[in-house]
Amino acid sequence: MDKEQTISFKPFFSLILSLNIPKLALILGLVGSLVTTLVSLSIPLLTRQMVDGFSTDAFNMTLIGVIGLVFIIQALTDGLSTYLLAYVGQKVIAALREKMWFKLLRLPVKYYDKNTSGETVSRVVNDTGIVRDLISQHFPQFVTGIITIIGAVIILFIMDWKMTLLMILAVPITVVIMVPLGTRMAKVSRGLQDETASFTGTVQQTLSEIRLMKASNAEVMEEKKGMFGIENLLKYGLKEARIIALIAPIMYLIVMIVIVVIIGYGGIRVSEGSMSTGSLVAFLLYLFQIIFPITSFAMFFTQLQKAKGATERIIDILEIDEEEGQRDGFELDITNMPIHVENVSFAYNEKEQVLHNVSFNVEPGQMIAFAGPSGGGKTTMFGLLERFYEPNTGVIKIGDTPIQQLSMQSWRSQIGYVSQDSPMMAGTIRNNLCYGLDHIEDIDDNKLWEVAKMAFADQFIKEFPDQLETEVGERGVKLSGGQRQRIAIARAFLRDPKILMMDEATASLDSQSEGIVQQALTRLMEGRTTFVIAHRLSTIVNADRIIFIEKGQVTGMGTHEELVASHSLYRAFAEQQLT
Repeated sequence: MDKEQTISFKPFFSLILSLNIPKLALILGLVGSLVTTLVSLSIPLLTRQMVDGFSTDAFNMTLIGVIGLVFIIQALTDGLSTYLLAYVGQKVIAALREKMWFKLLRLPVKYYDKNTSGETVSRVVNDTGIVRDLISQHFPQFVTGIITIIGAVIILFIMDWKMTLLMILAVPITVVIMVPLGTRMAKVSRGLQDETASFTGTVQQTLSEIRLMKASNAEVMEEKKGMFGIENLLKYGLKEARIIALIAPIMYLIVMIVIVVIIGYGGIRVSEGSMSTGSLVAFLLYLFQIIFPITSFAMFFTQLQKAKGATERIIDILEIDEEEGQRDGFELDITNMPIHVENVSFAYNEKEQVLHNVSFNVEPGQMIAFAGPSGGGKTTMFGLLERFYEPNTGVIKIGDTPIQQLSMQSWRSQIGYVSQDSPMMAGTIRNNLCYGLDHIEDIDDNKLWEVAKMAFADQFIKEFPDQLETEVGERGVKLSGGQRQRIAIARAFLRDPKILMMDEATASLDSQSEGIVQQALTRLMEGRTTFVIAHRLSTIVNADRIIFIEKGQVTGMGTHEELVASHSLYRAFAEQQLT
């Protein structure tokens, strides 16, 4: 047996026990299942008395009444225990999903650089669903099945040990056939989980970029990708179906052979007078009570293997380190504090060194522009300042304090970010203006209209029938690029950031929108420390300092005039764009 198969179930049980399990509901549910099982074990004995009493002149009405009462008690306790155990399963999985959701929100950006959102969604929805089914359905069935088998076998041995031994001969035959099939089923189920996650990722990615897909006439290509995933799911589904198609007839065959043998042998015993008809009926009823749990055990162990695999993936996510400063660090007002970047180097991986010993200082209120060839490291520098990534070596300080010592909440709440594409969340304009702020209900409309006016956004918002309650669509698709940019600027005004970061916020706009947005940005930059990524030098000629980055290194630093005089590549950029 390989290492993969011998891994213990300890991580699975540790994870489940770490959640807030409703203990009272669990205990009552298991007690209810136990009562249901014990009551069901009495039914064959009562049936035997009733059958053996058929020879008398009249039915024993008391006995019939008792049997009816037993059925009612069994139905009530079974229903109650089923609900309580389902309640426990749902509460446990809700706690697990909550734990995963909180974790995913606090994972570093580099996690999402490596993993697709679709696969991650599959872990939160599909994998936790597998664990839920195990806890709320298969585990209670397994426990009650064990109790039923033990109780029934004990009663059968007391009733007739010879017939019981005859019946038990079928158990080793069943085990020999079912164990290999169960192992194979677990392997197939695990492959099905992985394929489902992969397919979910493909579907989500395609649908989230539906405009790109249609504009590129990529329907046929996406059809092929989708069909590849669908065919893989079909392949695993058919493998699972083939195993089930083997298990069901084999179990049916074994069960029928056992029943026929027991009825034949029991009939002989009844004709000889060594067994009553009622005892034979009771024996058969107990046999059925044993058969049903045994057939469900194969599904339980398959589900246990699937839950183990799902849990390993969930634990993999839960064990990833969160962003530094998410749960610790201190608050600091960074108003009028300088920024020092000291010998910062960064690599996304060992083969991809992006920044090499970058150093510069920024005084409060200065406008600093990053310029240079595409792929030089400008966006990465922004990512480090935003703390999406941590430097491999070197340090970034605010005043004399490394920014890693501040809580993430404190640092990011004082930064305003306006990018080229101005990302938006599905929802209303109001939701997007207030996104990420505490106590949204305390922000009145007057304040929202004030920041909208400062960003030159109030006019077009008023033209919408629903104004601030206008739905913007997924990623803001119902708004133009210029409208999205102005809402992003209004959002920054509302946050009143100490540091402003702009990734060439006018690069993708038409000339009319660019003029309006540039006025809003100029108003926003007043009195704030500002970092700008420049794709067009015309937007940064008035910067206090321009930092020229190429191949991850700072090769020039100064004003526009100083770099034109001293830096050949910058001068070439300037001559190409400004003349």
